[in-house]
Amino acid sequence: MKIRVLGAAAGGGFPQWNCNAPLSRAVRENRPGFLARTQSSIAASADGRNWAVFNASPDIRQQIAATPELQPSADAPLRSTPIKVVVLTNADVDHIAGLLSLREREPFTLYATRRVLDTLASNSIFQVLNPDYVERRELALEGITDLHGPDGSIGLTIETFSVPGKVALFLEDPDKKDFGTSGGDTIGLAIRQNAQAGQPHKTLFYVPGCAAIEDAFKRRISGGGCLMFDGTVFENDEMARTGVGSKTGARMGHLAMSGPEGSLAGLADVDLKRRVFIHINNTNPVLDPQSGEASAVRAAGWEIAHDGMELEL
Repeated sequence: MKIRVLGAAAGGGFPQWNCNAPLSRAVRENRPGFLARTQSSIAASADGRNWAVFNASPDIRQQIAATPELQPSADAPLRSTPIKVVVLTNADVDHIAGLLSLREREPFTLYATRRVLDTLASNSIFQVLNPDYVERRELALEGITDLHGPDGSIGLTIETFSVPGKVALFLEDPDKKDFGTSGGDTIGLAIRQNAQAGQPHKTLFYVPGCAAIEDAFKRRISGGGCLMFDGTVFENDEMARTGVGSKTGARMGHLAMSGPEGSLAGLADVDLKRRVFIHINNTNPVLDPQSGEASAVRAAGWEIAHDGMELEL
């Protein structure tokens, strides 16, 4: 199974268009080691020809342009794509806005939970995805799904499971303490090639958004081949520390890397072949490869995702 990181940044990308903080300035100035990153998305394939994209980033056109595997081959029809499936893990803008760029009457299958599908259905702009071409299929909150494109199975299965998260920002209800969140707002995925079913070390766990680490989650991922996990912030209050905002990671539905309740400590005892942070906010100091925070992450056995990163399981 081939996996390609299309975008490794959180919403807004890196640098964010209106951010003038030191990290964003560093990447604009092309300082050594600083890598620009587009908004969170990955792609996977069992055969190198048919691909599933996980989360449709607002940057998807740029990501496809940077990824030859996702472009029409030289001998393909005049209108065609290797992208057969799109899977959404939540309804955040940085995960659904890219659907609007996939509107040119090209067949593919869209998978999401009922909660996310209802969000798309309630906004008429997403009707540009002509239902005669784009089939929408519901994902159960717990279950295994064989991914099918317009021409049948693409050789990948996903296992879906709920993780603690938050309702999308544009769906928040300020009159509710939990902002109106409910089951199906955020899911994690176990992605496998069909032929590798029953082989945990060949499994990619993709969890770009998670608000807490639960024991059931640790048991689920133990023995996995790779975990791609929410790396939005290093410190829960880093947006305030850097002076660019007041929201904490927890308020945004994301677990910090550091601290006794953070992901570095919470996942330290889990058996994994490989572990990668993805969905990294432009305030996160790990984006500076020379920072102490980046060194601490690497010392704990984690990698920091970047656009174009390739994995094979």
